[in-house]
Amino acid sequence: MMTRKRIKTISSKILLNLFFIVACAMALIPILYALSISFTKDASLLSKDFTFIPKHFTLDNYKAVFTEEPVPLWFCNSIFLAFMTICLSLSTAVPAAYIFSRWKFPGRKGILKALLLLYSFPSILSMFAIYKMMSNLHLINTRIGIIIIYAGTMSVFALWNMKGYFDTIPVEIEEAAKIDGCSDFKIVLKIVTPLARPSLIVTATMVLNFVWNEYIFSINFLTGSKNETLASGLYSLQATEMSGSWPVFAAAAILVSLPVLVIFFFSQKYMTSGLTSGGVKG
Repeated sequence: MMTRKRIKTISSKILLNLFFIVACAMALIPILYALSISFTKDASLLSKDFTFIPKHFTLDNYKAVFTEEPVPLWFCNSIFLAFMTICLSLSTAVPAAYIFSRWKFPGRKGILKALLLLYSFPSILSMFAIYKMMSNLHLINTRIGIIIIYAGTMSVFALWNMKGYFDTIPVEIEEAAKIDGCSDFKIVLKIVTPLARPSLIVTATMVLNFVWNEYIFSINFLTGSKNETLASGLYSLQATEMSGSWPVFAAAAILVSLPVLVIFFFSQKYMTSGLTSGGVKG
C-alpha cells in the first residue's frame, strides 16, 4: 500500500508532466497554423471558418516557392553568409577567448566588461552609424559588407561563450603537454580545440541561427538586390496583410525552417555535454 508521501510525489510528477505537455502543445499552435495555411488553396488567413485541416488541400504553394519566387536564391545566399560568418567569427573568437582565459594581462577584465556592455546594446542603435560607414566604403548591397556586420556582432558572443568553456579546461592538461615539448600553437590546435568541440558546435549553431533569422540589417543593407537573404526575401513575399501571398509565404517559411531544425536536432546532445568528460582520467 502506497504511503501518503509517495502518492504526493507521483501526483506532483503527473501534474508537472501535464503542464509541460500543455506548454508544448501551445508552442506548436503557431507552427501548425502556418503549416495549415501553406496547404490551403485560398488565402483564408483571416477567415472566420478557418480550421487546422485545410478544406481545399493543395501543394501549389510549395511549387510556387521553387518556381515563381526566388526562394532558392535567397536560401543559397543565407547559407553562404552563415558559412562565412561562422568561419570569420570563430577564427577570431577562439584565439581571443583562449588568450582571455589563460593570460592574466593588465586591463583584461576591463576589456571583457566593455565588450559585454557593447554587445548588450540593441543593434538598432548602431544602425545609422554602420549604414553611413558602409555607404562610404561602398559596401551597401554587398555580401562582404553584411558578413563584416554579422561577424563583428557574433564575435563578441562567440568570445564570451568560448572563454567560459576554456575556463573549465584543467590547466594541468596543457602543462603536461608543455613538459612533453608541445608548443602553444599545437596545444590550442591538438588539445584545447578537440576538448572544446562541444562548445565550438554550440557556438557555430547559435551563429547560424542568428544569421538565418536576422532581419534588421538584412532588410536595410540587402533589400532590392540579388543578394537578399531569407529574412528580407520572405518579408517581400508577405508585403501587406491584404496584398501579400500568405499561403506562399507560409510554405516558404516552413521550408526555410527545416534546415535549422535538423541542425539543432543533431547538435542537441552537445548543448549539455561536459567539456572535459574523461579528459583527466588516466
